[in-house]
Amino acid sequence: MRIIVYTGKGGVGKTSIAAATALRCADLGYRSLVVSTDTAHSLGDSLQAELGPEPIDIIKNLSAQEIDVHYSIEKYWGDFQKFMLTLFAQRDIDDVVAEEVTILPGLEEGASLLWLSEYAISGNYDVVVIDAAPTAETLRLLSLPDVARWWVEKLLPLGRTAARFLTPVARPLGMKTPDVEAINAVERLFDTLDEVRAMLSDNSVSSMRLVVNAERMVIKETQRTYTYLNLYGYPVDAVICNRLLPDNVTDPYFTSWKASQSKHLDLIHECFDPLPLLTVSLFDTEMGGLELLRRMGKELFEDRDPTDRWYEGDMQTLESTHDGGYLMRIPLPLADRAKLDLYRATDELTLSVGSYHRNIVLPRALWPLEIEAAKLQDGVLAVSFVTRKE
Repeated sequence: MRIIVYTGKGGVGKTSIAAATALRCADLGYRSLVVSTDTAHSLGDSLQAELGPEPIDIIKNLSAQEIDVHYSIEKYWGDFQKFMLTLFAQRDIDDVVAEEVTILPGLEEGASLLWLSEYAISGNYDVVVIDAAPTAETLRLLSLPDVARWWVEKLLPLGRTAARFLTPVARPLGMKTPDVEAINAVERLFDTLDEVRAMLSDNSVSSMRLVVNAERMVIKETQRTYTYLNLYGYPVDAVICNRLLPDNVTDPYFTSWKASQSKHLDLIHECFDPLPLLTVSLFDTEMGGLELLRRMGKELFEDRDPTDRWYEGDMQTLESTHDGGYLMRIPLPLADRAKLDLYRATDELTLSVGSYHRNIVLPRALWPLEIEAAKLQDGVLAVSFVTRKE
């Protein structure tokens, strides 16, 4: 299954681009699904169809879905909340309060991720196109598997211990105890999140595509998004510039606007090279309906297959050095050296770029080594591991 995720600043036209891509794929014979993860859904308006929380057939080879947060939480996270409620019950916390505080940060976004596992297992689709929420929400979604590791490592063992020691004593007294099956279900849930993370970071399966307009503010935010996606190891294979004034617009009123767009288009080339840049014109009517989406898809892709991988640059690498050490390279294009921090624990690195953090689990071979140097050069952070000095 091929996964294509469109992300970018709110209002740049991600929904139309995602819908046009999925429609183009369907017309080429791929069994296609377009999914909106944005709580302010507009995918149904774009397709001019009534959508729901489960996939709905639009035309041959094309289905669409607007993910409903509450529906998805109930579908996927019920076992997690059940597990948490049993832990809180031991401390006599009111059930209503306990239910509120068992909402894991990122739970809504996590529900969206878990749908991908279901699609992959079902085999019903060749292509899933995701109309992602605006940048900040999308980054929370994509970073959730890293955040979830804390729950797996800290909370689940606590629950198992409580179940083992409290159950023999509590049951005769009619007290609530952690449900072992709920604990197992939660563990399977987080295992699934790890599998989805692996899918999304595999460039043979998934591609992130950045949608921009030819405006400086939009370009700046998209630059940050590009850096953060690389921070989490997600492959970006293209930039799409939407709503360019077409050449046949010659009214003098638009002269300065066209000049500004041309200047910013050069800036996009500068900022995101060597990523391929695809462009789409500003249409003379509001985008919506299958006919207009087909026009957009034809202009965007021309004779190319939307499912092709358009860029396959290096991702995170680890190689041994002649002195018995290792060199880890982490692509961080456009990162600001002044906003970059690196922390080391025995078995992981914590890498911070601005307000975003990523925990990189280190292979066992690196545990006894120490960091000699970390240098950011040409958009790549190189971390040198050497034998610990006595």
